[in-house]
Amino acid sequence: MEPTPQDAGRRRVASWLMDMDGVLVREEQAIPGAGQFIARLRERGIPFLVLTNNSIYTRRDLAARLRTSGLDVPEEAIWTSALATARFLELQRPGGSAYVIGEAGLTTALHTVGYTLTERDPDYVVLGETRTYSFERITRAIRLVAGGARFIATNPDPTGPTPDGPLPATGSVAALISHATGVAPYFVGKPNPLMMRSALNAIDAHSETTAMIGDRMDTDIVSGLEAGLETILVLTGVTSRAEAERHPYRASRILDSVADLLGDLD
Repeated sequence: MEPTPQDAGRRRVASWLMDMDGVLVREEQAIPGAGQFIARLRERGIPFLVLTNNSIYTRRDLAARLRTSGLDVPEEAIWTSALATARFLELQRPGGSAYVIGEAGLTTALHTVGYTLTERDPDYVVLGETRTYSFERITRAIRLVAGGARFIATNPDPTGPTPDGPLPATGSVAALISHATGVAPYFVGKPNPLMMRSALNAIDAHSETTAMIGDRMDTDIVSGLEAGLETILVLTGVTSRAEAERHPYRASRILDSVADLLGDLD
């Protein structure tokens, strides 16, 4: 593990936020030490949330997927870009309406906060992740945005991983709609620190005593940094030590994996 200059003034961590892919699981397999880390958080009653930019799945879906990987994470300890988007819209325009391109994770979250889903004169066009993007629905979204609907996207990720290679994701489809309309979306998910702040509010945590664990500098670490959290980069995902050093900002700590954090919970 590599200490950084920030180690000297390390803050007390009372709450934890963590990315899911690359931190707890990799290709549907639990990362060694992740199960023990989650179990110890639960045993000690330490508040935590598992974060993901993926808006396809509901909390229940994700909890079930994690269980099949050997990780016992309760539904209420999961926070998605879909939930953050719904919370944002609820605060911005309570009881509003939206035309949605997305799946159950997003539509359920919007229904839960009292939003009406409609194709006629919606307050917002909300774009999320989906397994199959419909050209007809994208065309409809373009016409609605051009007609004055506000454009929101759950996250800016341009691609998503599959066993066969990258798949176009929310950011790529958002670029298509933007290019056709001249209207840029507001992205709610990481790296927008709004995702972190909504997660903090969800568990009544404070930035001064919360740490964010992630495997990506350009989403997890920068959004945690901008939200005022301690940031911990783990090397079990997509970022190497050398790649981390190329960024103009640094994580508070760089560790091999979440297993190296078990001592922090003693």
